[in-house]
Amino acid sequence: MDPSSHYIHCCDREIHYVEWGNRDASPLILWHGLARTCRDFDDLAAALADTYRIICPDTIGRGLSQWSPEPDNEYCLAFYARIAWDLADQLGIDRMRWVGTSMGGAIGTVAAATTLKNRISHLVLNDIGTSPVQAAIDRIKSYAGNPAQFDTVTEFEAYLRTIYLPYGWQSDVQWRRMAETSVRRLPNGKITAHYDPAMVRQFIVHPDDYFVEEAYDTLDMPTLLLRGEHSDLLPPETAQAMTQRGPCAKLVVVPGCGHAPCLNVPDQIEVVRNFLAE
Repeated sequence: MDPSSHYIHCCDREIHYVEWGNRDASPLILWHGLARTCRDFDDLAAALADTYRIICPDTIGRGLSQWSPEPDNEYCLAFYARIAWDLADQLGIDRMRWVGTSMGGAIGTVAAATTLKNRISHLVLNDIGTSPVQAAIDRIKSYAGNPAQFDTVTEFEAYLRTIYLPYGWQSDVQWRRMAETSVRRLPNGKITAHYDPAMVRQFIVHPDDYFVEEAYDTLDMPTLLLRGEHSDLLPPETAQAMTQRGPCAKLVVVPGCGHAPCLNVPDQIEVVRNFLAE
């Protein structure tokens, strides 16, 4: 099953999303990480499309969504949560399940406590905790804030294979798809990543944005916390603490991955599938 591509105005910004499955089925939101796009979820969405109506948005400033004309005000979790609310309302989605990788999990946490309070029935947090590890944030900023430029897509793919090695195993076909759905061409003819570099100003203008303990502690829905075995963003002690507070998340450690598990192989997909079906 192939997804359909759509554009919608949320909070006065054009947002792109892809939709999988039957529109009469239970809604499932899949929200990607900081410098990624909605197409990261192709494998998970394809596997779950027989059960859910799946919505995969490109966050503002990423993929095919509009870049913000007010980056200091709009590249932050609060604005992303407002977009999530507007998107859900316009699509007629009252209750939903939510799977978020990294930033997408933080958006889900904030939205579940504010704009989408009492509307998220199941929450999956893919390698994102309630407080950031500065060294990991610095690592991400080192490549995300100043995206490299390349002459060819092949060179760009080789670069992605290096910086996203912690995602875990991907087939050659999956790596190629990541490259082709992450690329844009610059006016000088060079190839670079498909996002607005200004989105990293979130860490400067909103330095405490990813400290979401207060929001997390208000949640009470079933919550699954996935931690990459070698994650540098979600320490084991933070993950364990999240099983004892707030929604008391169920913790699953994903072997062979760092930040963040790609959710592209059968074992990872089944963990998510089984949790969402509870």
